[in-house]
Parts: sequence; structure tokens; C-alpha cells
Amino acid sequence: MSIRVPAVRLSALLLVSAVAVFPQDDVIKVDVNLVNVLCTVRAKNGALVGNLQKSDFQISEDGKPQEIKYFTRETDLPLTIGLLVDVSRSQERLIGIEQRAARDFFNQVLRKKDMAFLMSFGADAELLQDSTNSPKLLLDGLNQLRLSVPVGGIHPGPVPTQQNVAGTILWDAVFLASDEKLKGEVGRKVIVVITDGVDTGSKKSRSQAIEAAHRSDAIVYSVYYADIAMYGGGGEGDLRRMSDETGGRVFHIDRRYTLEDAFKDLQDEMRSQYSIGYSPTNAKKDGTFRKLDIKTLSKDNKVQARRGYYAVEPN
Repeated sequence: MSIRVPAVRLSALLLVSAVAVFPQDDVIKVDVNLVNVLCTVRAKNGALVGNLQKSDFQISEDGKPQEIKYFTRETDLPLTIGLLVDVSRSQERLIGIEQRAARDFFNQVLRKKDMAFLMSFGADAELLQDSTNSPKLLLDGLNQLRLSVPVGGIHPGPVPTQQNVAGTILWDAVFLASDEKLKGEVGRKVIVVITDGVDTGSKKSRSQAIEAAHRSDAIVYSVYYADIAMYGGGGEGDLRRMSDETGGRVFHIDRRYTLEDAFKDLQDEMRSQYSIGYSPTNAKKDGTFRKLDIKTLSKDNKVQARRGYYAVEPN
């Protein structure tokens, strides 16, 4: 299962073996075992808290306190965004609204160092625009959004799931975006999924999609957008599980809270993150999942961050 774009492997969550070369051809090899975690902090009233310092945070890995060695407010670190749009039958009447809102979002959020790509998913998954900094190319990709259903003249895409009676391969799409598009990228990585949360026919499970997001160090934001009048509610609970695990959250679209509102709040949140770096006391890279817990000294604050990471050797 793949999308037809080669992945460029550039870095991993754990940075190891920085090498310095000197004129005498001597090589000094310094092992660096650094874990970086992005987080957002909100006050009791839900407002973003953007004035905290390193001393305000506490972090533990598998219950053991860790020393914070690197701390910064990440407003300018390069950002790679993957926008995944549900184009299954249940979203048919919403596609036009999604196109317009996503166009404005890309125009407002992308800066010179940022990149974005666009995928659609329904009965199959399709990369409509590879990573680019051009709002025009992304707009061209958005104009290609089309209904994708198992039957009725839709050409099969690069994910061969028709034999599974696929209707909405949500988990496959998240897996592909994480594993093939974001795993090798540097900087901050975000997946934004617009969907009603219903999956029918994916080869990958929800847990496998979440694991892929963890391994690529990607935060998943879910935009729960359902055509209630035609199809009723969907899988908001599954979306919440995925976003909570990876450090994102769910935006619930309704008559009072529009897709445009969600994109504005998402933009504010992505520009109000903290980056925390530490060298774990357990330096083994045995592939196990390490649980993270990040808190602030003020109990009134709520920290939004990924629940953990996989301790693996970098590529």
C-alpha cells in the first residue's frame, strides 16, 4: 500500500551521532540522544498560554523525571502540513465548502519556510499535490477534489482496497501521510484531517495509523465535519483518540462553529507551541514505546502534547 511519491528520509525524532571533521582529518564523534516534544498550553478558560518559561515545565518519561535541556517558543520553526480531505459519499455536499475554507487557510498559514501537501481519501487515497510552498499549486490541487466511491465510474487509486468494500479509508490515509510523506521531514509536522470519522475498508487499523503518526513525529488535528441532515453523526470518538494520542485535538464543526473558525483556531495554535528537548535517562533504542507526561507548575494549565514516542535508531 503506497502513494506514488518517493519519501525523502532526512531526520528522525531521535538525533544521534553528530560528527565534526577538523583540518587534521581527526574526527570527533559526539553521541546526541535528544527527544523533542511540541506542546500547547491552555488556561482554565481555554485561552492559549504563550508566556511560559523553561522553569514552568516538568516532564517525565515512563514515570521518571527528565531534565529539560532545550526550550523555545516555536513560532518560526518550519512547518509541514498534510491536509487530508474526506471525499467519500457521506461528504459529497460538503466538498465545496472544504475547498473554499482550505484555500483561505493555506493562503494565511503558509510562510516562506513552510510546506504543505494535499491528499483526498474515499474509496481510495490520492495525492493531489505534493509538498510545496505555493498557494497556487495547492489551490489547483483543491480544485481536483472529487467524490470517491467504490462504484460508479471512479477510477481506482493507488491504494488497492476495493476488494475490502472500501468506502472511506481514513486510517489508510493517515498511515500513508505519516509513513510516506512526513516520516523523513524535518521541523514541525502536522496532519489535518477533515472527515466525519467513519472508516470502512481500510487495511490499516486506527492503532496502526496512530503508531505511524508517532513514528513520524506528526501531530494529528481532526476536523469533525459531518453531514448530519443526510447521514447523521460519525466517528468523533475515534478522531478524538487519534488526536489526543498525538498531541492534537478535535474541532467539531456545526452551525455556530464553522470550518473557517476551526482553521483560524488551528492557525493560532500552531503558532503558539513550545518545544521541549531532553536527553532521556533511558538511552536504549530498543523500539519500545516510551510514555510522556508534561505538566506546568500551575495546576490551572492544561498541556496538550503527544502521549509518547518510539525509541528507535534514526534512518
